[in-house]
Amino acid sequence: MKTQTPGTAAGTNATQLKRVLGTPSLTMFGLVYMVPLTVFTTYGLVTVSTGGRVAAAYIVTLVAMLFTARSYARMAGAYPLAGSAYVYTQRTFGPETGFLVGWALMLDYLFLPMVNYLVIGIYLNVAIPAIPAAVWVLVCIALVTVLNIVGITSVNRTNLVLIAAQAIFVVVFIVFTIAAMNGQAIDIMAPFRGDGSEAAGSAGALMGGAAILCLSFLGFDAVSTLAEEAKDAERTVPKAIMIVTLAAGVIFVLLSWLAQVAHKSTQFADPDSAATEVMTAVGGTFLATLFTACYVAGALGSALTSQASVARILYSMGRDGVLPKPIFGRLNERFKSPATATLVVSAVSLLALVVDLAFIISVVSFGALIAFTFVNLSVIKHFYFDRQERATAWQHVNNGLLPLIGVALTVWLWTSLTPTTFAAGGLWVLLGAVVLAIVTKGFRQRAPMLDLKES
Repeated sequence: MKTQTPGTAAGTNATQLKRVLGTPSLTMFGLVYMVPLTVFTTYGLVTVSTGGRVAAAYIVTLVAMLFTARSYARMAGAYPLAGSAYVYTQRTFGPETGFLVGWALMLDYLFLPMVNYLVIGIYLNVAIPAIPAAVWVLVCIALVTVLNIVGITSVNRTNLVLIAAQAIFVVVFIVFTIAAMNGQAIDIMAPFRGDGSEAAGSAGALMGGAAILCLSFLGFDAVSTLAEEAKDAERTVPKAIMIVTLAAGVIFVLLSWLAQVAHKSTQFADPDSAATEVMTAVGGTFLATLFTACYVAGALGSALTSQASVARILYSMGRDGVLPKPIFGRLNERFKSPATATLVVSAVSLLALVVDLAFIISVVSFGALIAFTFVNLSVIKHFYFDRQERATAWQHVNNGLLPLIGVALTVWLWTSLTPTTFAAGGLWVLLGAVVLAIVTKGFRQRAPMLDLKES
């Protein structure tokens, strides 16, 4: 079955997104979305909860994410459409299941911009105490909204500048940490063994930390949401997904290992802004100031890309008729971008003025892990059962065993989240079920589903 950009079946390009992104641009989008410096967003929280085993927790998460990223890459090749896990599950398990997975994924994307706005406010307030964090949050929301309405090309150009700033800081940080360790007795296994506390000896604490760190790997999923704006999407999107996941994972492990070896403390005055303590200890005021500038730039880039992604998911669901089409299923005529959906995301992001960082990070991971699980399951159903690609030993492994391992790993991480997170996430999924019941008139009708056949 051939796929098409929605809108051609009706004989019009009115709802067609512009295909302008190649593999480098998609990879850049994913890396900016993930923010290489996002390792420091959760560094304090995970250091405390795992007894100083952030690097070890990142390795656990990376292994799980490589299996899942591979499944995303395969499904992106099968269905090169905007909508990510929502589309893959919808096409494989049906529109109702697809809606609920898309709803869970929306929790992930809707709240991720809030994480970025929160950390921008926290760190800029530490740097400039005279200006309240709320002021920084409001300014950033306004800026990101304007850039996203103008269109994906402006976002892509901004990404190049932001990723360059982070790359420069990574190099400077590595130099300073090596200098700080010079002449000291270095325990290279400390970031994997921990500080000797009860948390450091707990497998549950390690898995709980790894589950929170799923937040850091959302960039590969974001790449798939731009499939309808990618050139040769069947080839470029899967390639970018795998590059982004592996490259970011290596960066996360390296930076967290260096931070823990250079600054051995596992207790901080404020875990939310622990990176400032690390930078000051390693490189003094200069490194702390440089970090704040580059980190805020990276968080701003992540806010740009995360808002772009969720707006396109809302657009995809609105275009299908699952959400109100007049609001979500239309593109701005001038900029060819989902402007109304972008404004809705901005309104939700205002919650960054009142929410707690640790809670939001856990909720984002909750939504992400549900989506990851179903994408792995989609590979099994689509290739192994529906297309019956299981004639050879490799096909059994490729279409059955590998995605099944991905399912097991993501479920394991998912069940490591806190009861409070499950309560909040469960309420969100329940709300999604209510919306689905309304759309399907009490489940008497099937949820709308986009036709993928050529006219």
